[in-house]
Amino acid sequence: MHRKFIALIVATAVIVTGISASKARAADAKDILGGLAAIAIVGAALHHYSKQERRERKQAITRAPRLEYNKPSRRYPSVRPLPDRVARYDLPRRCLRTYDNYSNSRPLLGPNCLSKYYKHAKKLPSQCEVGFWNGKKVKRAYEPACLRQYGYRVVY
Repeated sequence: MHRKFIALIVATAVIVTGISASKARAADAKDILGGLAAIAIVGAALHHYSKQERRERKQAITRAPRLEYNKPSRRYPSVRPLPDRVARYDLPRRCLRTYDNYSNSRPLLGPNCLSKYYKHAKKLPSQCEVGFWNGKKVKRAYEPACLRQYGYRVVY
């Protein structure tokens, strides 16, 4: 705001001096054209300045804020996720459960839970799928020991 006000005062002073000087000396065409040229130059400079200021203000508003999520802490180092080729062998522990009609001591991985929480559930080896009778129908689940032989592991 202060810059605009100062620029307005300077432009007005240039205009007034240009007009008053030309009137004092029998205003011929050269003086009048010189005054108008000075006014035009000052006006062009003001226009350029205000245009540049609008551009900077527009950039300042639309620029995305700098987010610093991966800033390492002194207490806890930043942890990067495992690559997909490694992480696909990590099975979610929440899918481990014991079935009464199979064995109370050996947990199995439920296929519904795996399809919900593990994106590569369809690629699990079919040799590790076991079926057991629960009293109404045959239930299917995956044996963790068999999956371990194929390179899979149950993680937290």
